[in-house]
This record gives sequence, structure tokens and C-alpha cells, in this order.
Amino acid sequence: MSKKTRAARLFTAAVMRSALRDSILKLDPRVQAQNPVMFIVFFGALLTTGVAAASLIGISSEPAGFAAATAISLWATVLFSNFAEALAEGRAKAQAAALKGLRRSTPAQRLLTKRADAYGPDAETETVDSTELHKGDVVLVRAGETIPCDGEVLLGMASVDESAVTGESAPVIRESGGDFSSVTGGTTVISDWLVVRAESNPGESFIERMIGMVEGAERRRTPNESALSILLTALTVIFLLVTATLLPFSAHAVDSNDSGSVVGVTVLTGLLVCLIPTTIAGLLSAIGVAGMGRLLAANVVARSGRAVETAGDIDVLMLDKTGTITFGNRRASAVHAAAGVGRRELLEACLYSSIADDTPEGKSIVTLAARELHLNPEALRMPEGAAFVPFTAQTKMSGVNLSEGIEIRKGSPDAIRRWVESCGCRMPVELSRQIDAAASRGSTPLAVARDGRSLGVIELKDVVKPGIAERFKELRRLGIKTVMITGDNRLTAAAIASEAGVDDFFAEATPESKLETIRRFQAEGHLVAMTGDGTNDAPALAQADVAVAMNSGTNAAKEAANMVDLDSSPTKLIEVVRIGKQMLMTRGSLTTFSIANDLAKYFAIIPAAFSGVYPGLEVLNVMSLATPQTALLSAVIFNALVIAALIPLALRGVACRAANAKELLRRNLLIYGLGGIAVPFACIKLIDGALAATGWFV
Repeated sequence: MSKKTRAARLFTAAVMRSALRDSILKLDPRVQAQNPVMFIVFFGALLTTGVAAASLIGISSEPAGFAAATAISLWATVLFSNFAEALAEGRAKAQAAALKGLRRSTPAQRLLTKRADAYGPDAETETVDSTELHKGDVVLVRAGETIPCDGEVLLGMASVDESAVTGESAPVIRESGGDFSSVTGGTTVISDWLVVRAESNPGESFIERMIGMVEGAERRRTPNESALSILLTALTVIFLLVTATLLPFSAHAVDSNDSGSVVGVTVLTGLLVCLIPTTIAGLLSAIGVAGMGRLLAANVVARSGRAVETAGDIDVLMLDKTGTITFGNRRASAVHAAAGVGRRELLEACLYSSIADDTPEGKSIVTLAARELHLNPEALRMPEGAAFVPFTAQTKMSGVNLSEGIEIRKGSPDAIRRWVESCGCRMPVELSRQIDAAASRGSTPLAVARDGRSLGVIELKDVVKPGIAERFKELRRLGIKTVMITGDNRLTAAAIASEAGVDDFFAEATPESKLETIRRFQAEGHLVAMTGDGTNDAPALAQADVAVAMNSGTNAAKEAANMVDLDSSPTKLIEVVRIGKQMLMTRGSLTTFSIANDLAKYFAIIPAAFSGVYPGLEVLNVMSLATPQTALLSAVIFNALVIAALIPLALRGVACRAANAKELLRRNLLIYGLGGIAVPFACIKLIDGALAATGWFV
């Protein structure tokens, strides 16, 4: 399923119908009690409904039509709040339903032998159901078969279709060893075969955990959301006490003046609902769930809403150089001959030593040398009798031995220097300077030698991704420090860091140094985010405040992280931070609008609502609202409609702009603060005029 298809499913008719049904089911008092502010509205709706019923049968003296209209408006307020939350949860349920489609029983070929040296495509197997596989079982998966469990590749290399999980149609390579040995149950082997060791028991697969993460997003509150809920509850209690005292005060005023009428239960209930912060309280849960929904739409699964919220607060972003800041596949960009060596001699040595080199770097060297020598790289073949010397971690060089006894080597400068010295020669000082110069330009230098004689340097360029510097600039405006981590030497790291525009870098990084760096930033009071995919990244991922693991990475990395990127895109961490910022900005913007909204309603309705008890308040009725009944009813109706109007913004989120906190606060106050004051005045006046025109409450 593509990501566009998934996004389209979020607001289908089925999702809308489900949200409407759930908004009714959420009228359960036990559910409403989880949101104290909306529980007050819920109780007020019940109370005014009772008053309206009592008025119709003659028990209450309050106007039945006014009480009924107020009750309907309050029920609408509760239902709109429920609908916002149910719609946000419906998006998560749609994603969970799509994931459940991947959870199916498949036949598995479990190996009977326990000897690792006997593993292979011809090993003896037994057919079992995938639900019978336990951690440690070893299975054989051939081309066209579905991988039955999450696991690690022990043997083989194959192309795997992971579109069912990631939404991407391009297959990926999975092989034993390294950071691309992890496979996910439910994906399909396209070519060749794999021997896989199960890393989970039945019901504990990655798909199962993802479904649990998604479904668990329903009602979990983040610390920030909980703190705001406590504040809203405190304001509600204060206004509840204030409103409760108005009844005896109005009765005393009527007795003292022998005129006017006591404020009724309907008026007090409507007034209380307008005073308490219902707008943000009604949308608060929807904002949090929608934030996780946007993360899911980006193909990132978070273990909790806390991780999403923390992403919005991080101020240090640690990124790997390879694959994140640069493309990762280095290409030969230039060759530099040593003193006394002809350029053609160097190019031919580069060509011969790389013809059989299947790595991207080796192929780029052949392309560069063939172009300068005016040869067709596709037609080049190893000379007869030549023997290719492959690269090893021990020698750190590769090359070729020609039939004439000629030995050509290329590799790291230190390795070539040792090889040259073992042949009784020395590397020229001028060549060492060329090596340092290449490193200072951000390139990776490879030295080339023939029969112990240094010939020159190949310069491999790791290309910085287009637009990455602009993205880092945006993060800087948001107050986020970017830190590049690389295993390269300091000269190369400094050059790449300068070109990419990061704020700081750490060269020659090891798993221990990554962990120590994160701890140091955290000790200074920073919140740190990082991404990784290898087992050696697991300690740092576990330590980071926000850790995004690649789905293509090892199980150890995915277990240590609090988010998993299904697309395995190293740059996704930047998108995660943006979504976290957007969620916090949305909550802040709507909180500002809600508070400003309430302030406007105070000035709009209190003078009109109490002018019958305190005639002197009539001079404060600057909006010239028709009657106390139309004033209060207009405010209650507006209170319900504004929640419905803000549902799309709560689910979509406000635009995440690259600006510092001061600029964002000023913009927030200008748009949502002034807007929150102006909109109620205009809308309440229009609703009041419409009610007055009907003549029902005048």
C-alpha cells in the first residue's frame, strides 16, 4: 500500500461514520469524566435538559424554549468535542487496520539441523505454521516466499519486497552480517534465498508491536498535555465557585431592590460553560492524537505520544554524515600524480587496480580513468593472467597482481605507506601534503602505488545532499543545534561540516564516543535527538531523548529507539522534529485562541446577562445585545460552533515556521490572540441579531 493510499484512507466515509458513532458512545459519563472541563459541559447539558423538561410540564418557571435551546447547544458542544477526538483516533485506527492486514499466518520452512555449517538452500526442512515459530528457530526462505517472522539473516543475500510495511515499491537488499541483516515478517523474498533466525515469539513480532503502538495512541496523555489539563481544571473549579455564588447574590439583589428577577439555573449553567476554557479542552486530546497521526502518515511509528512531544522540544540534533548529510556513495572526482610520475601512468594504475572492484567507489574510479584515457568502461576486462587482490579490513587496500610480476595497490594512505615501506621505499613528503589537502577539502584520499613506488592520490568525494544546508538553517532559526557524527578524520569531517552548514561535528566517532557525547549534552540541560540503524548505535539510541531507528536496521537498534522509521530514511529525523514542533505550536496557538476567546465572551455576555438584576450594567452592553436570553444563548451557540470550526486546524496542525521563540510568540499573539478576541464579538453579535429577528427570546 502506498503512502498516498494510506493518507487517502484517513478521511474516508467509513472513518467519518466511525467517528460519528464513537462521538455518541463517548457520551458515557465514565469517558466524559476523563476530561473535567468537558464533564462540566456534559453535566450542564443534562441539567438544562432537565430544566427544559420540567418547564414543559409546569414544574419550573424558566422559559422552556430558552432552556431547550441552551441544552441543545451544550449537547452540540460535547458532541463536537467527542467528534474531534474520535476523528483523530479514527486515523490511528485506519492505520492499525492496514497493519493488521499484514498479520497473517504463513507456511514456514523450519530447518531441522542445528549445525550452522549445514545451513543453506539444500538443508533439510519441515513445513510449519508461522504462528508455531519461536525465538531462536531457523527458517529457510526462497524466492517468492513470505518471510514468516522477524529475524536476523544468518546466511545468504536476497532482494526483499518490503512495500507491505514501508509503502515503497523499490526492493531492498538483505544479507548476513552488517547493519542490513534484519528482516520483518510479512515481507517477501523476490530473488535468491535467505536463512533467517527468528527474533520474536508468536504475538511479539514487529507488526504486532506497531499495531499496539498505534492503538495505544488513543488516550495516552503526554506530560505537557497533562500539565495543561491540570491548569484547565483549576480554572474550571475557580469559575465553578464564582458561578455558584452568583445565585445567592442575585437573589439578595432582587430582595433588596424589590425589582428584577433572580438569575435562573439555565442562565448560570450557560454562563459557566462560556467562562470555562471549553475550546482548548474540547480539542486538546485531538491535537495530541493527530500529532501521532501525522507521524504515522510520514511512515514513522512512535512508541508513545511522549516521544512526539519531546521531538518538538529537542534543541540538539545529532546526525550521521553518511546517508544523512551526504549521499554516502563516494565517487572519484580527481587524481593527483606524485612528483616525477606521468598522469597516464597513474590513470592506468588506477584502472588496472579497480577493473575487478565491484564497490561503488571502485566503479567510479574506472569511469574517471576510462574517460580521461578515452576508453569505453563497459568494454574493459582484467588483463589475462592478472589476479585481483580484494580489500580486507586488515589490509585496508586492494589491487591487482599482473602476469609480469607487477603489483599495483590502492587504499588508505596509512596502509599504502606501510606497504611501500615494506618494499624498501618511502612515500614522498609532497604526496603526503597532497593527501592532507584532499582531506581538507572534505574528500577521502586513496593512495596508489606500483611495486613499492608511490604514484599518486585518488580523491573520492562524498557529495553533500542538495538543500541540506537550507534545512539546517531552518533548524537553527528554530533554536536547534545540528551536530554531525562521522568516523572520518577531522580534516574531512571539518570540510563536510562547513559545506553542509552544521553547527558542530565529531570526527572519528565510536559507539562509546557517541554515547558520551549525548550524555554530555544532556548534562548541560539539552534534549538530544539522533538516528541510527546498527547494533553499535543501540546504546546511543537508548540514551537519546528522541531516537529514530531505521526499519532496515538491526533489531537491537529498533528495540533501543522510541520511534521506528518504516522508510529507513536517515533524514526522516528532521521531519520528526518538524512534526513535534508543529504539535506543540498547534496546542499553543489554540490555547491562545481559547483564552482570548473566553476574555471576549466575558465582556460580551456578562453585562447583558445580568442587566436584569443589576440595571447599572446596561451601560457596559457595548455590543447592544437584544436581551439577556439572546446574549447568553448566542455565546453558548458560538461556543459550540467554534469547536467544530477548529477541528480541521487541530487535526491538520498549524504551519511550522522557522523562527525563534520570540517571533513565534509575537505571531501567535497577533493572529490567535487578537483573532480570539475579534471573532467572538463579531459572531455573537450576528447570532444575537438572528435570534432577535425570530422574536423567540425577545
